[in-house]
Amino acid sequence: MKQVICINWGTKYGPPFINRLYAMVARNITPPFRFTCFTDNFAGIRPEVDCQPLPEIPVEIPKTKRGIWPKARLWGPKLGDLTGNVLFLDLDLIVTGSLDDLFSYGDPDQVILSRNPAKPFERIGQTSCFRFPVGKLAPMQEIFIANPLQVATEYVWEQRFVTRNAPGGIDLFPRDWVQHFRYQCLPTFPLNWVMAPRLKRDTRVVIFPGGVYPEVAIRGGWVGREGFTLADHLRNIPNRPEKEGSLWRYLRHFTKPAAWAAEAWRE
Repeated sequence: MKQVICINWGTKYGPPFINRLYAMVARNITPPFRFTCFTDNFAGIRPEVDCQPLPEIPVEIPKTKRGIWPKARLWGPKLGDLTGNVLFLDLDLIVTGSLDDLFSYGDPDQVILSRNPAKPFERIGQTSCFRFPVGKLAPMQEIFIANPLQVATEYVWEQRFVTRNAPGGIDLFPRDWVQHFRYQCLPTFPLNWVMAPRLKRDTRVVIFPGGVYPEVAIRGGWVGREGFTLADHLRNIPNRPEKEGSLWRYLRHFTKPAAWAAEAWRE
């Protein structure tokens, strides 16, 4: 039984993202499989999804400017009624190919993360898509519970904490299987002005860390200006928001629509 899990809290994502992720998984996996969502609200979620309450954790999850830590709930000795290996998927990723190999790759007792091209000089994994045996990360959760704010401050991102502290170390999925949209799908500037984001033939999952979500890939433009054409992008230079930073940074932040994203990111 292949087991896929996700986590949802608050109102940022909710049923549309959960239901869409289930549909993408169902189209790209060989049965039997089980899809479990750990969530604080079961309303509006399609019946095929196994909804379970958020795993309890005896500390307040720290809120920092950069890191997001609620996935720490998944690291305990128990995870609902699941046992064995689980494949975690973020709610805002796109499944573009078969997930079957992500269950059979490598040592079944090891934690296997996606590669993180944003940190090329640091061997750090990405937890937008990763596999682990239930209970394997319990020692890591104990470290976190002892002083969550200190851990969050020291490591900044939870994927760095997982990379450095997973019992027995980590492995990484093959490079092409999980692609980072901004770093690996988007053509290098200025080619991104005229070429659509590309998808490698062997890619199974495209992840969207850093605030650029699938809507941007589908509609083109950038965050806050989804649907902008290149002409719109250039006309908007005098009105660019302060958070864009320099003109050089603004000019680079553009993508043409990706047809493959629109095709895959649907219920």
